[in-house]
Amino acid sequence: MADSAYFTLLDHEGLLAVRGADAAKFLQGQVTCNLNYLSASQSSLGARCTPKGRMLSSFRIVPVEDSYLLAMARELIESQQADLQKYAVFSKSKLSDESTAWVRFGLAGGDAVLGELGLLLGAASDSLASSGQLLAVRLSDGRAELWAPSADAESLQSLLAAQLPQAPLNDWLLAQIRAGVGQVFGATRELFIPQMINLQALGGVSFKKGCYTGQEIVARMQYLGKLKRRLQRLRLVGSALPAVGAELFSPVHGSSVGEVVLAAQAGDALELLAVLQEDAVNDGRIHLGSSEGPTLTLLDLPYQLDADQEIQR
Repeated sequence: MADSAYFTLLDHEGLLAVRGADAAKFLQGQVTCNLNYLSASQSSLGARCTPKGRMLSSFRIVPVEDSYLLAMARELIESQQADLQKYAVFSKSKLSDESTAWVRFGLAGGDAVLGELGLLLGAASDSLASSGQLLAVRLSDGRAELWAPSADAESLQSLLAAQLPQAPLNDWLLAQIRAGVGQVFGATRELFIPQMINLQALGGVSFKKGCYTGQEIVARMQYLGKLKRRLQRLRLVGSALPAVGAELFSPVHGSSVGEVVLAAQAGDALELLAVLQEDAVNDGRIHLGSSEGPTLTLLDLPYQLDADQEIQR
C-alpha cells in the first residue's frame, strides 16, 4: 500500500509549541533552519543541536500567527521542552507540549480530500495551507500531512475513511525511507550532525541565517567537506525489523560502521535508512548487528547532494 492512496494516523510524533512575541527571535538562535523563510504558505524541516553540532532533535516546523509548532518524535518532547525552557525564561516566549491538543494524519493521494476541507495545498515541497484551524503540509515526495485540533479527530477520520483506505504507520515510514528523510529518535539523540542525515539537502539547514547553537561545527562540515558518514538507503531480506540505533558492520573496520536511522517492512523484505561510513559504503559489504550478521544491499536515494546549492539557503 506504500505506493497507493491511503491515510494513516501519525501518532508516533508529538507537537512542541513555542508561543509569544519573542518566539521567532528565540527559536532563530536555537535551530538549524531559517525562520525568516517561514510564512503562511511555507513550512520547513529543521533540527536543534548541541554546541558540538550533534542533533538533539529533528522536526517539521509550522508557523501559526505568533507561534510555532514543532512535530518531532514523541519521546523527545519532554527533554526538548525542558532544555529550551532554560533559555526561554529570558524572552517573551512560552513552551508547551501540545501533543494531546492536536491530531495529525498522513495522506498519500489525498489532495481531493484536502480540497474538500478548503486546504488548497501547493505542489512544492514544504508548502503549507490553512483553513480555519486546519493545516496541511506538502512533503518532498508529494505526500501530505493534515494537522487539526484534537476535537476534530473523529470527524476527520470518518471523512478520510470514506474516501481512502487506512494504512498502518509502517506504510508511512516506508514512504519516508524511500523519500530519504531521516529523523532523530530517542535512541539516536546526540549521535548525528545534520549533514549525516542529509538534512541540508532537504532544506532543513540554513547557512545564511547567522548564529545558532552548533552552527560553527555544522558550517565547518559543509564548507570543508570532511564529512565521512552519510545517510544511505538499504534493503534487507528475511530478518526481524532492526531497532533505531542498531549498529551496522563491515569487514573494512573492526568496529561499528554505522547506525540505523529508520526501518520499515517492505513486503517480504525490509528497507531502512542508516548513517554509514564512506569507506564501508564504497566496499559494499554491510551487515546488521555483527560482521557475520544479515547482509544489506545498498539502494538509491531520490535526490543528489549538491554542496554549492545547499549553501544558498
